[in-house]
Amino acid sequence: MPPTLDHLLGWRSHRQGLDGSLSATTPAAVLARSGWARSVGGVGPYLTLHARAGTGRAAVDAAVAALAVYELPAARGCTYVVPAEDYGLALALARATPDSDLAAARTLGVTDAEVAALADRVESVLAPGPLDPAAIRDAVGGAARALGEAGKKKGVGTTLPLALGRLQAEGRIRRVPADGRLDRQRYAYARWDEAPRWDGGRDPYEALAARFFRWQGPARLAEWQWFAGLGKRAAAAAAAPLGLVPAWAGSDRWLLPDDAAAFAAFVPPAEPRYAFVSALDALFAARRDVASHLAPADAARPARTTGREQALGTLVDLPSHAVVDRGRLVGLWEYDPEAGELVWATFDDRHDGGALRAAAERAAAYVRDDLGDARSFSLDSPASRRPRLAALRQAAAGW
Repeated sequence: MPPTLDHLLGWRSHRQGLDGSLSATTPAAVLARSGWARSVGGVGPYLTLHARAGTGRAAVDAAVAALAVYELPAARGCTYVVPAEDYGLALALARATPDSDLAAARTLGVTDAEVAALADRVESVLAPGPLDPAAIRDAVGGAARALGEAGKKKGVGTTLPLALGRLQAEGRIRRVPADGRLDRQRYAYARWDEAPRWDGGRDPYEALAARFFRWQGPARLAEWQWFAGLGKRAAAAAAAPLGLVPAWAGSDRWLLPDDAAAFAAFVPPAEPRYAFVSALDALFAARRDVASHLAPADAARPARTTGREQALGTLVDLPSHAVVDRGRLVGLWEYDPEAGELVWATFDDRHDGGALRAAAERAAAYVRDDLGDARSFSLDSPASRRPRLAALRQAAAGW
């Protein structure tokens, strides 16, 4: 018999550590349990750790500085903040991902040998210490070349980013965030002479599949396929050794065998547990499935902050940060740095007003006092956010 929606979403929230079970744990422990935090120059990793463990920005930055967690390229060539135990796996996945920029550059006459030689040159000039991209460009001189207008049209202006990407995937260098913060899109690059190598004893995609279904199960194979960036057959082959079992009879959602009994016995919490999380929180972004986190009555509600008429249930990605309660999407939020306030709206028909306001106040204090802003991604800005803020203020008056 299929579980209730409360059962399924409550389990997801529990597995993601949004039920308080990760309170006061380390950033590395949170990411190992709930999954890697997607990073695109926004506050997502900070919100991930704060929502689960109450971790402040200084503690996260200290963990990054100590290499306990770090932002690395990984599956699909995307960057995630991962725990140290997974550095070798993340880099193995990055190396296994085809480099689309290099493929585009090859059409402009760039050879693999040229990029390899430039990578060696970059690694050499970083021997004395970290350098930012401008300083690296000056140091390597003619070894890096511009690719002209044709390159710009393909998104590859020079050969230097190709070499930097290769060096990062190979674990020969790492990006060092400006001011030690993850929500800045400014970096220096440093040599990484002791980068971990993948020696997990099995194919890295099989290892990733084991992690994914631990973080996200019950999950569909198509969701795993998207997360891994594999074709259908390759994704199925990577998951096959895990012996996945259907979450319930006839289900197309799968679990690791040793999770099945715990899932069946799980009792969803009766009391609200609100969390103000990132638009890229692993609860949603790892499976790109907004609809399954909505009560059926909410699927047709207008998304409000997308700028066009669109129902929440049709989205694969969230347009704004999310308000969740026991795994269920119950609202959206943004931060207005000009007004110094968190703007939020919910459509929760069973909410506990006091608990919800308290959660909103905690989130507002964290963003205002610790982060200063809540950019979803590097190009997000107070100006670009104004339409979303206006839509949320309107929705708060009656969604």
